Formats: sequence, C-alpha cells, structure tokens
Amino acid sequence: MNLLEKVNFVCSVSSVQGKDVKQFGKQHMFDSVEDTSWNSSEGTPQWVVINFKEPQAITKFLLQFQGGFVAKPLSVNIQRMDGELIVEETFYPEDVNSPQTFPLKLPVSNKEAAKIKFLFPSSTDFFGRIILYKIEIYE
Repeated sequence: MNLLEKVNFVCSVSSVQGKDVKQFGKQHMFDSVEDTSWNSSEGTPQWVVINFKEPQAITKFLLQFQGGFVAKPLSVNIQRMDGELIVEETFYPEDVNSPQTFPLKLPVSNKEAAKIKFLFPSSTDFFGRIILYKIEIYE
C-alpha cells in the first residue's frame, strides 16, 4: 500500500510554474486526480522532498511524469531522523506518460527513513521543467 495514503508527511518542492500553487502546486501529486499535476518552473535542478512525521521502511517508489517533462536522471536520497544519509541511488526514467516503478537496490527495511528527496538535475524539457502527476512510496 502507498505509504503516502496512510502516514502523515510534509512535502516541499523547488518551484511552481508561474507561482500558481492552486493550479500547479505540490498537492496535486497526492490528490488521486488523473489530470492534475505539480509543474515546476523553468531551470535546473528541480526537487521534491517528503518528510515523514514518523520514520518509515521504504522498498520502492512510483512516479508518473508527463512525457517531454521527465527527469533525466533522477537521484533519490533517503535520510534518518538525525540527517544521516542511508540511501543514495540514481534512476533513469523513460520519457513516457505512464507510471514507472523504481525498486531500491538497498531497501530501507527498518523503519528509519525520515526524509526522502527526489532530485531532478535535468529534464527532457529544453527549459528544465518537470511535470509530475503522481508520487507513491511503498514499504
């Protein structure tokens, strides 16, 4: 089950297109509405950070980008409550619209993941924009 549907968390993002939080804000990655999304502003890097209220176990995550606005590559950093880095991995999403699942090579099996950062150093978009419809995280 998607952790983000059952645990408390806070999300922050690097930017929002035109500062229009109502139309393009981070909340759209978690609203289960198919045609809403977080849209970043132009420029690189872009990022999404999720802080869990209670540490979690994480084995994989799912992202759904809009084709043409996909991260290339994607770095994931997972930290403990004290800020210690416990996972740092790089993934290579396809430039497609469909949801993509990424299993961690080093899953966090104990409930010790307090923060996960998705870093998008560049994009398939010439201007560096990222459009993300959905984030799911699984234990």
